[in-house]
Amino acid sequence: MAQWIGYMVSIKCREELGIFQGEIKAATNQQITLTKAFCNGFPCEHNEVRIRACDILDLKLIDKQSEMTQQHSTVTIAKPIAKRAGRTQSASENIAVASSSSKPSGSQTRSKPIDIVDVRQNGSDQVNSFKNNTPNKREKGKGKWIKGWKDEECFGSPLDHSISKDFDFEKNLALFNKRALWDELNAQRPDFVKNAENKKNAKYRHDENVIATMPTAYRQIEVPKQDFCEYVTDDGLIIPSISRTLRTKLFEAAERLGLTWEKRVELMGRAATEISIQLLGGGHRLNPQNTHQWPTVVILAGPYKQGAISINAGRQLASHGVRIVLYLMSTEVPILKKELSLYMLTKNRVVTNIGDLPNVSDLIIVGLCEESDSPRRYPGMAQWINKNKAPVLALDPPTIGTPGISPKFSLLPVLPLPHSSNNGKLYLCNLGFPVDIFNEVGIKYKSPFGPKFVIPLHPKEDC
Repeated sequence: MAQWIGYMVSIKCREELGIFQGEIKAATNQQITLTKAFCNGFPCEHNEVRIRACDILDLKLIDKQSEMTQQHSTVTIAKPIAKRAGRTQSASENIAVASSSSKPSGSQTRSKPIDIVDVRQNGSDQVNSFKNNTPNKREKGKGKWIKGWKDEECFGSPLDHSISKDFDFEKNLALFNKRALWDELNAQRPDFVKNAENKKNAKYRHDENVIATMPTAYRQIEVPKQDFCEYVTDDGLIIPSISRTLRTKLFEAAERLGLTWEKRVELMGRAATEISIQLLGGGHRLNPQNTHQWPTVVILAGPYKQGAISINAGRQLASHGVRIVLYLMSTEVPILKKELSLYMLTKNRVVTNIGDLPNVSDLIIVGLCEESDSPRRYPGMAQWINKNKAPVLALDPPTIGTPGISPKFSLLPVLPLPHSSNNGKLYLCNLGFPVDIFNEVGIKYKSPFGPKFVIPLHPKEDC
């Protein structure tokens, strides 16, 4: 068998082994040893392969390696090697289809088999042109990076050309007439879209719509004689104002049916507390971790029911931790004694001199005047309020306002009187009157409060 050493051979083995090609290194009756071996067209992992004679189905001798010196043309085809289980890919491989240009001496004429050329052993420029530094594939088990694996799959040919001329952006942009296109689009749009764009620079509040719409106005409260102005809620409900005489009858009916003054003052104080907490900043200000900005509220209480309501509001605000300074015009008024005794338990200040009031406060609650034809004037109090510059909340003020004092907000009970603009923004408080109390004085009533305890009122435009 030694005479076959050095010959190229193609061996067909059993189906599970495949076809081997390589150079015969050693041969006996029992086995053949191949070097530079390929299995099914792929280089073998080991340099030498031993094949037993019992596994061989067919064997073909090709040529002796030393005699393959004739010239032949080669066409190189780039082919990425597919990943196969049990085998580590090391590089891209080329298949060179070769055809012999001359017949070797002493051999029969036949076609040249396919030669498989390994990139690792081929140093030609034609193969190396596919090697560059773009995406790499990590070899299993060796921890090395193999370059050029993605190039052939992505591009298929070397990138040996470049852009020789820069793209002229200005010239091409000039070909696009943007102004003419926008004019054409604007001509096709509806009018309401144009109007909305014309108002795009306008600033809106959180409760305003971009497209102006009139709120739906409907009436669910009717009074016996409507001679005064009306108000509208945020939901479009019409709230009629009532006369002082009708309101007096309403309170007398409530007193007779069990809604006493003590209950009403507690509800009004609760509503004033709710508004005051929002004006002070709510949870951002009344926070135990924000003690360096803890608010101070000044209460101005007159010798009327409005003064009792303001003292009640001060007590409830003190229960939330707010610092209160109470100014009393008189401590001997019977209607104030009960509320004052409860307020004294909060350990907050009580002053009777305007000069003892603080120069700076966060909110001023005013309960100085009652509804009458000529409310009292408080020139010293008005001067201090104007100097303090804190927002003023008036509790059930006279319809013409408090002389010399301009509140920013006013809180009203049950149904409003026809108030002037001197009382600022109006809020209506729910005192929990049953519907039969309204029916007794001739008012057709359905609650406008919904889920809220206090609702804002806006003057109706046609008033």
